[in-house]
Amino acid sequence: MERDFPRMYDTIQRLPLFLGIGVEDISDILGHTKFDFRSYQAGHQVIAEGEVCSGLVFLIGGQLHSSVSSDDHSYQVEEVLHSPTLLQPERLFGLTQRYTHTYTADVKCDLMMISKDEILRLSDTYPIFRTNLLNIITTQAQRLWHRPWRRQPFEIRQKILRFFSDHCDKPAGAKTFIIKMQTLSTIIGESRLRVSQELHAMESEGLIHLTRERITIPAMEQLFSTNP
Repeated sequence: MERDFPRMYDTIQRLPLFLGIGVEDISDILGHTKFDFRSYQAGHQVIAEGEVCSGLVFLIGGQLHSSVSSDDHSYQVEEVLHSPTLLQPERLFGLTQRYTHTYTADVKCDLMMISKDEILRLSDTYPIFRTNLLNIITTQAQRLWHRPWRRQPFEIRQKILRFFSDHCDKPAGAKTFIIKMQTLSTIIGESRLRVSQELHAMESEGLIHLTRERITIPAMEQLFSTNP
């Protein structure tokens, strides 16, 4: 099948890994790199938790549903990811080279995949590509390193918001926490009654929706714009 070079050129130019790479190099990359483009219909599972990460996967069109569970399976977090998004690049190398999330197509979505061998070759050939990859991974590592050193919240709402933010990959968009009220209260060190009261107060403000063992956040950014 003949490649649609104009469309591919436009696609990879939007991706952070290729930022700053010149026109001639982009053309060379398109001509010599094996890209795997795939489309998935809504409801199709794209990646399963525990699956080996054998390359980089980019969401280039549509949106994905991401889900991840705690180690003891006492709660689960779901997010909606919009394109363009790179899925867990930190899992390509290191101690555990397996995905920790399950990704499912929310609507018809398009993905672009590049194998690890191709990533290593591109890193050797194009210093900007290598720098972009290192910047993405090290930025994430630095953010995670900083988390334990932040000032601990004392007010109950701030504790709840800290729990939300610490368990999300993206600081904005729709999120769903599938968690029992008692589990949340134990984690943040507050009584179940106080947690229930605070969550219902947040619901009355239109920030969240509560159903049985489920906290739905329509827009994560609104939580923090009203609670700096």
